[in-house]
Amino acid sequence: MNESLITYSSLNGFCVAIFRKIGCSEQDALLATKVLISADARGVDSHGVARLSGYVRLWESNRINAKPNIRIVHETPSTAVVDGDGGLGLVVAPQAMEIAIRKAEVAGTGWVAVRNSNHYGIAGYHAMMALEKDMIGISMTNASPLVAPTFSLDRLLGTNPIAVAVPADKQPPFVADFATTTAANGKLEILQRVGKEAPEGWIQDAKGDVSTNPHELKDGGALLPLGGDRDHGSHKGYCLGSVVDIFSAVLSGANYGPWVPPFVAFLPLPENPVGQGIGHFFGAMRIDAFRPADEFKAHMDNWITTFRNSRSIEGEKVLIPGDPERWMEEERMANGIPLQIKVKEDLIQLAAKFGLQHPF
Repeated sequence: MNESLITYSSLNGFCVAIFRKIGCSEQDALLATKVLISADARGVDSHGVARLSGYVRLWESNRINAKPNIRIVHETPSTAVVDGDGGLGLVVAPQAMEIAIRKAEVAGTGWVAVRNSNHYGIAGYHAMMALEKDMIGISMTNASPLVAPTFSLDRLLGTNPIAVAVPADKQPPFVADFATTTAANGKLEILQRVGKEAPEGWIQDAKGDVSTNPHELKDGGALLPLGGDRDHGSHKGYCLGSVVDIFSAVLSGANYGPWVPPFVAFLPLPENPVGQGIGHFFGAMRIDAFRPADEFKAHMDNWITTFRNSRSIEGEKVLIPGDPERWMEEERMANGIPLQIKVKEDLIQLAAKFGLQHPF
Protein backbone atom coordinates (compact mmCIF):
# COMPACT_ATOMS: atom_id res chain seq x y z
CA MET A 1 0.00 0.00 0.00
CA ASN A 2 1.47 3.34 -1.05
CA GLU A 3 -0.75 5.57 1.12
CA SER A 4 -1.84 5.88 4.73
CA LEU A 5 -4.66 7.95 6.21
CA ILE A 6 -4.36 10.66 8.84
CA THR A 7 -7.06 12.81 10.38
CA TYR A 8 -7.22 16.51 9.62
CA SER A 9 -6.83 17.39 13.31
CA SER A 10 -3.69 15.25 13.71
CA LEU A 11 -2.11 16.74 10.60
CA ASN A 12 -3.10 20.23 11.74
CA GLY A 13 -1.47 19.82 15.14
CA PHE A 14 1.73 18.46 13.64
CA CYS A 15 2.10 21.28 11.11
CA VAL A 16 1.44 23.96 13.73
CA ALA A 17 4.22 22.44 15.86
CA ILE A 18 6.65 22.53 12.92
CA PHE A 19 5.88 26.16 12.09
CA ARG A 20 6.33 27.07 15.76
CA LYS A 21 9.73 25.35 15.72
CA ILE A 22 10.95 27.58 12.89
CA GLY A 23 9.99 30.66 14.88
CA CYS A 24 6.44 31.53 13.78
CA SER A 25 4.13 33.06 16.34
CA GLU A 26 1.20 30.92 17.47
CA GLN A 27 -1.16 33.02 15.34
CA ASP A 28 1.02 32.76 12.22
CA ALA A 29 1.61 29.03 12.73
CA LEU A 30 -2.13 28.42 12.93
CA LEU A 31 -2.76 30.51 9.81
CA ALA A 32 0.07 28.95 7.79
CA THR A 33 -1.16 25.48 8.73
CA LYS A 34 -4.76 26.27 7.79
CA VAL A 35 -3.69 27.50 4.35
CA LEU A 36 -1.23 24.65 3.77
CA ILE A 37 -3.46 21.70 4.61
CA SER A 38 -6.47 23.20 2.89
CA ALA A 39 -4.67 21.87 -0.19
CA ASP A 40 -4.56 18.31 1.19
CA ALA A 41 -8.21 18.52 2.26
CA ARG A 42 -9.28 19.66 -1.22
CA GLY A 43 -7.23 17.00 -3.01
CA VAL A 44 -4.45 19.30 -4.24
CA ASP A 45 -1.80 17.06 -2.69
CA SER A 46 1.04 18.69 -4.63
CA HIS A 47 0.64 21.92 -2.60
CA GLY A 48 -0.05 20.56 0.87
CA VAL A 49 2.13 18.91 3.50
CA ALA A 50 4.28 17.45 0.74
CA ARG A 51 5.82 20.95 0.63
CA LEU A 52 6.26 21.41 4.39
CA SER A 53 9.90 20.30 4.41
CA GLY A 54 10.54 22.67 1.50
CA TYR A 55 9.41 25.63 3.60
CA VAL A 56 11.65 24.43 6.44
CA ARG A 57 14.66 24.20 4.13
CA LEU A 58 14.01 27.73 2.86
CA TRP A 59 13.94 28.92 6.47
CA GLU A 60 17.20 27.08 7.19
CA SER A 61 18.72 28.88 4.19
CA ASN A 62 17.63 32.26 5.62
CA ARG A 63 15.23 32.76 2.73
CA ILE A 64 12.08 32.86 4.87
CA ASN A 65 11.52 35.33 7.69
CA ALA A 66 9.43 33.58 10.33
CA LYS A 67 8.57 36.87 12.05
CA PRO A 68 7.86 39.30 9.20
CA ASN A 69 6.71 42.90 9.52
CA ILE A 70 3.98 42.75 6.86
CA ARG A 71 3.05 46.28 5.89
CA ILE A 72 1.34 48.48 3.32
CA VAL A 73 3.93 50.57 1.48
CA HIS A 74 1.58 52.37 -0.90
CA GLU A 75 -2.20 52.67 -1.10
CA THR A 76 -5.26 54.45 -2.45
CA PRO A 77 -8.85 53.93 -1.24
CA SER A 78 -9.22 50.83 -3.43
CA THR A 79 -5.62 49.63 -3.95
CA ALA A 80 -2.51 48.75 -1.98
CA VAL A 81 0.99 47.41 -2.36
CA VAL A 82 2.02 45.13 0.50
CA ASP A 83 5.61 44.26 1.43
CA GLY A 84 5.74 40.75 2.93
CA ASP A 85 9.18 41.25 4.53
CA GLY A 86 10.31 37.83 3.30
CA GLY A 87 7.61 36.03 5.27
CA LEU A 88 5.89 32.75 4.56
CA GLY A 89 3.53 33.28 1.65
CA LEU A 90 1.10 31.15 3.66
CA VAL A 91 0.94 34.06 6.11
CA VAL A 92 1.56 37.07 3.87
CA ALA A 93 -1.07 36.17 1.26
CA PRO A 94 -4.15 35.80 3.48
CA GLN A 95 -3.28 39.04 5.28
CA ALA A 96 -3.02 40.80 1.92
CA MET A 97 -6.35 39.33 0.82
CA GLU A 98 -7.90 40.65 4.04
CA ILE A 99 -6.71 44.12 3.03
CA ALA A 100 -8.35 43.72 -0.39
CA ILE A 101 -11.60 42.67 1.27
CA ARG A 102 -11.55 45.60 3.69
CA LYS A 103 -11.00 48.02 0.82
CA ALA A 104 -13.85 46.44 -1.13
CA GLU A 105 -16.14 46.92 1.86
CA VAL A 106 -15.49 50.66 1.60
CA ALA A 107 -14.81 51.29 -2.09
CA GLY A 108 -16.74 48.48 -3.77
CA THR A 109 -13.61 46.73 -5.02
CA GLY A 110 -10.19 46.17 -3.50
CA TRP A 111 -6.94 45.33 -5.30
CA VAL A 112 -3.68 44.39 -3.60
CA ALA A 113 -0.30 43.63 -5.18
CA VAL A 114 2.33 41.93 -3.00
CA ARG A 115 6.11 41.88 -3.17
CA ASN A 116 8.81 40.27 -1.02
CA SER A 117 6.81 37.13 -0.28
CA ASN A 118 7.25 33.38 -0.78
CA HIS A 119 5.21 30.42 -2.09
CA TYR A 120 1.63 30.93 -0.87
CA GLY A 121 0.03 27.48 -1.14
CA ILE A 122 -3.07 26.95 -3.26
CA ALA A 123 -4.43 30.03 -5.01
CA GLY A 124 -8.01 28.98 -4.33
CA TYR A 125 -7.73 29.39 -0.56
CA HIS A 126 -7.13 33.12 -0.84
CA ALA A 127 -9.81 33.71 -3.48
CA MET A 128 -12.35 31.80 -1.37
CA MET A 129 -11.76 34.12 1.58
CA ALA A 130 -13.97 36.66 -0.23
CA LEU A 131 -16.92 34.25 -0.22
CA GLU A 132 -17.28 34.70 3.54
CA LYS A 133 -18.09 38.37 2.86
CA ASP A 134 -20.41 37.64 -0.07
CA MET A 135 -17.77 38.94 -2.49
CA ILE A 136 -16.04 37.68 -5.59
CA GLY A 137 -12.40 36.82 -4.89
CA ILE A 138 -9.44 36.75 -7.26
CA SER A 139 -5.99 35.38 -6.44
CA MET A 140 -2.83 34.87 -8.49
CA THR A 141 0.90 34.49 -7.91
CA ASN A 142 4.05 34.14 -9.92
CA ALA A 143 6.42 31.28 -9.19
CA SER A 144 9.82 29.74 -9.89
CA PRO A 145 10.75 29.92 -13.60
CA LEU A 146 10.18 26.34 -14.80
CA VAL A 147 8.04 27.08 -17.85
CA ALA A 148 9.22 27.71 -21.41
CA PRO A 149 7.03 30.15 -23.37
CA THR A 150 5.75 28.82 -26.69
CA PHE A 151 8.72 28.15 -29.03
CA SER A 152 11.26 28.96 -26.27
CA LEU A 153 14.01 26.76 -24.84
CA ASP A 154 14.49 29.10 -21.86
CA ARG A 155 12.50 28.77 -18.64
CA LEU A 156 11.05 32.23 -18.10
CA LEU A 157 7.69 31.78 -16.33
CA GLY A 158 6.30 29.91 -13.35
CA THR A 159 3.19 27.75 -13.22
CA ASN A 160 1.52 31.06 -12.25
CA PRO A 161 -1.95 30.00 -11.04
CA ILE A 162 -5.19 31.96 -11.22
CA ALA A 163 -8.14 31.43 -8.87
CA VAL A 164 -11.57 33.05 -8.99
CA ALA A 165 -14.29 32.36 -6.40
CA VAL A 166 -17.88 33.50 -7.01
CA PRO A 167 -20.72 33.13 -4.50
CA ALA A 168 -24.14 31.75 -5.39
CA ASP A 169 -27.35 31.44 -3.40
CA LYS A 170 -28.62 27.88 -2.99
CA GLN A 171 -25.89 26.36 -5.18
CA PRO A 172 -22.29 25.88 -3.98
CA PRO A 173 -19.91 28.64 -5.07
CA PHE A 174 -18.08 28.65 -8.39
CA VAL A 175 -14.37 28.16 -7.61
CA ALA A 176 -11.91 28.02 -10.51
CA ASP A 177 -8.32 27.33 -9.39
CA PHE A 178 -5.84 26.38 -12.09
CA ALA A 179 -2.22 26.66 -13.14
CA THR A 180 -1.48 28.37 -16.44
CA THR A 181 0.60 25.34 -17.40
CA THR A 182 -0.67 21.98 -18.58
CA ALA A 183 0.34 20.65 -15.14
CA ALA A 184 1.89 22.11 -12.02
CA ASN A 185 5.40 21.09 -11.00
CA GLY A 186 3.96 19.41 -7.92
CA LYS A 187 2.22 16.93 -10.22
CA LEU A 188 5.62 15.93 -11.61
CA GLU A 189 6.86 15.45 -8.04
CA ILE A 190 3.95 13.11 -7.37
CA LEU A 191 4.78 11.10 -10.51
CA GLN A 192 8.41 10.90 -9.39
CA ARG A 193 7.36 9.48 -6.01
CA VAL A 194 5.18 6.78 -7.56
CA GLY A 195 7.53 6.00 -10.47
CA LYS A 196 5.16 6.91 -13.32
CA GLU A 197 5.74 8.76 -16.59
CA ALA A 198 4.18 12.12 -17.41
CA PRO A 199 1.57 12.45 -20.17
CA GLU A 200 2.72 14.02 -23.43
CA GLY A 201 2.21 17.80 -23.47
CA TRP A 202 3.34 18.41 -19.90
CA ILE A 203 7.08 18.89 -20.42
CA GLN A 204 9.78 19.29 -23.03
CA ASP A 205 13.46 18.28 -22.87
CA ALA A 206 16.43 20.63 -23.10
CA LYS A 207 16.21 20.56 -26.92
CA GLY A 208 12.51 21.43 -26.95
CA ASP A 209 11.33 17.94 -27.85
CA VAL A 210 8.34 16.23 -26.23
CA SER A 211 9.23 14.24 -23.12
CA THR A 212 7.38 12.00 -20.65
CA ASN A 213 10.24 11.85 -18.12
CA PRO A 214 9.00 13.45 -14.86
CA HIS A 215 12.64 14.17 -13.93
CA GLU A 216 13.20 16.19 -17.12
CA LEU A 217 13.47 19.55 -15.33
CA LYS A 218 16.64 18.35 -13.61
CA ASP A 219 18.24 17.87 -17.03
CA GLY A 220 17.43 21.30 -18.44
CA GLY A 221 13.90 20.60 -19.64
CA ALA A 222 10.88 22.79 -19.01
CA LEU A 223 7.21 22.67 -18.17
CA LEU A 224 4.88 23.71 -20.99
CA PRO A 225 2.18 26.41 -20.98
CA LEU A 226 -1.46 25.35 -20.85
CA GLY A 227 -2.20 23.71 -24.19
CA GLY A 228 1.14 21.92 -24.47
CA ASP A 229 2.03 23.06 -27.98
CA ARG A 230 1.11 25.77 -30.47
CA ASP A 231 -1.41 23.59 -32.31
CA HIS A 232 -3.29 23.01 -29.05
CA GLY A 233 -3.21 26.62 -27.87
CA SER A 234 -0.04 26.86 -25.77
CA HIS A 235 0.30 30.49 -26.86
CA LYS A 236 -2.87 31.17 -24.87
CA GLY A 237 -1.44 29.50 -21.79
CA TYR A 238 1.72 31.55 -22.31
CA CYS A 239 -0.39 34.72 -22.38
CA LEU A 240 -2.24 33.76 -19.18
CA GLY A 241 1.01 33.03 -17.35
CA SER A 242 2.43 36.33 -18.54
CA VAL A 243 -0.58 38.27 -17.23
CA VAL A 244 -0.11 36.67 -13.81
CA ASP A 245 3.60 37.53 -13.81
CA ILE A 246 2.94 41.17 -14.72
CA PHE A 247 0.08 41.68 -12.27
CA SER A 248 1.87 39.88 -9.43
CA ALA A 249 5.39 41.22 -9.86
CA VAL A 250 5.93 43.98 -12.40
CA LEU A 251 3.05 45.84 -10.73
CA SER A 252 4.15 45.19 -7.14
CA GLY A 253 7.93 45.43 -7.36
CA ALA A 254 8.58 41.70 -6.90
CA ASN A 255 10.90 39.63 -9.08
CA TYR A 256 9.45 38.53 -12.42
CA GLY A 257 10.31 36.16 -15.24
CA PRO A 258 13.63 34.34 -14.78
CA TRP A 259 14.46 36.33 -11.63
CA VAL A 260 11.75 34.75 -9.45
CA PRO A 261 13.45 32.89 -6.56
CA PRO A 262 13.30 29.08 -6.76
CA PHE A 263 11.21 27.18 -4.21
CA VAL A 264 13.93 24.59 -3.64
CA ALA A 265 16.58 25.81 -1.23
CA PHE A 266 19.49 24.03 -2.91
CA LEU A 267 19.25 26.23 -6.01
CA PRO A 268 20.95 29.63 -5.77
CA LEU A 269 19.01 32.87 -5.95
CA PRO A 270 19.11 34.51 -9.40
CA GLU A 271 21.83 37.10 -9.89
CA ASN A 272 20.97 40.78 -10.28
CA PRO A 273 17.36 40.56 -9.04
CA VAL A 274 14.88 43.02 -10.53
CA GLY A 275 12.63 43.17 -7.47
CA GLN A 276 11.94 41.73 -4.04
CA GLY A 277 10.91 38.12 -3.47
CA ILE A 278 7.89 36.49 -5.05
CA GLY A 279 4.79 38.50 -6.00
CA HIS A 280 1.04 37.96 -5.60
CA PHE A 281 -2.07 39.79 -6.75
CA PHE A 282 -5.49 39.79 -5.08
CA GLY A 283 -8.89 41.23 -5.85
CA ALA A 284 -12.14 41.45 -3.91
CA MET A 285 -15.35 42.68 -5.54
CA ARG A 286 -18.49 43.52 -3.60
CA ILE A 287 -21.38 42.22 -5.67
CA ASP A 288 -23.68 45.11 -4.79
CA ALA A 289 -21.11 47.45 -6.29
CA PHE A 290 -22.46 46.14 -9.61
CA ARG A 291 -26.03 44.94 -9.01
CA PRO A 292 -28.19 43.82 -6.06
CA ALA A 293 -26.50 40.80 -4.49
CA ASP A 294 -29.67 38.70 -4.27
CA GLU A 295 -30.35 39.18 -7.98
CA PHE A 296 -26.79 38.24 -8.89
CA LYS A 297 -26.76 35.12 -6.74
CA ALA A 298 -30.12 33.99 -8.09
CA HIS A 299 -28.69 34.25 -11.59
CA MET A 300 -25.52 32.43 -10.49
CA ASP A 301 -27.76 29.60 -9.28
CA ASN A 302 -29.41 29.60 -12.71
CA TRP A 303 -26.04 29.68 -14.47
CA ILE A 304 -24.70 26.78 -12.38
CA THR A 305 -27.86 24.69 -12.74
CA THR A 306 -27.96 25.24 -16.50
CA PHE A 307 -24.38 24.11 -16.98
CA ARG A 308 -24.64 21.22 -14.51
CA ASN A 309 -27.78 19.87 -16.21
CA SER A 310 -26.50 20.22 -19.77
CA ARG A 311 -26.38 17.14 -21.99
CA SER A 312 -23.11 15.29 -21.49
CA ILE A 313 -20.95 12.74 -23.25
CA GLU A 314 -21.94 9.18 -22.39
CA GLY A 315 -20.40 8.08 -19.11
CA GLU A 316 -19.46 11.62 -18.09
CA LYS A 317 -21.16 14.55 -16.38
CA VAL A 318 -20.64 18.28 -16.68
CA LEU A 319 -18.96 19.67 -13.58
CA ILE A 320 -18.88 23.16 -12.18
CA PRO A 321 -15.45 24.53 -11.24
CA GLY A 322 -14.96 23.71 -7.56
CA ASP A 323 -17.11 20.54 -7.56
CA PRO A 324 -14.28 17.97 -7.42
CA GLU A 325 -12.42 19.83 -4.69
CA ARG A 326 -15.57 20.30 -2.61
CA TRP A 327 -16.47 16.61 -2.88
CA MET A 328 -12.91 15.63 -2.01
CA GLU A 329 -12.92 17.91 1.03
CA GLU A 330 -16.16 16.35 2.30
CA GLU A 331 -14.71 12.86 1.90
CA ARG A 332 -11.32 13.58 3.44
CA MET A 333 -12.67 15.52 6.40
CA ALA A 334 -14.90 12.52 7.17
CA ASN A 335 -12.51 9.66 6.40
CA GLY A 336 -9.00 11.08 6.70
CA ILE A 337 -6.34 12.58 4.44
CA PRO A 338 -4.18 10.11 2.46
CA LEU A 339 -0.44 10.60 2.56
CA GLN A 340 1.94 8.93 0.16
CA ILE A 341 4.54 6.83 1.96
CA LYS A 342 7.41 9.06 0.82
CA VAL A 343 5.60 12.16 2.11
CA LYS A 344 4.91 10.40 5.40
CA GLU A 345 8.59 9.44 5.72
CA ASP A 346 9.58 13.02 4.97
CA LEU A 347 7.31 14.30 7.75
CA ILE A 348 8.68 11.73 10.20
CA GLN A 349 12.19 13.01 9.44
CA LEU A 350 10.98 16.56 10.11
CA ALA A 351 9.64 15.46 13.48
CA ALA A 352 13.01 13.90 14.35
CA LYS A 353 14.85 17.04 13.24
CA PHE A 354 12.90 19.17 15.74
CA GLY A 355 12.53 16.57 18.46
CA LEU A 356 8.75 16.32 18.05
CA GLN A 357 6.34 13.43 18.40
CA HIS A 358 4.73 12.56 15.08
CA PRO A 359 1.16 11.35 14.55
CA PHE A 360 2.04 8.63 12.05
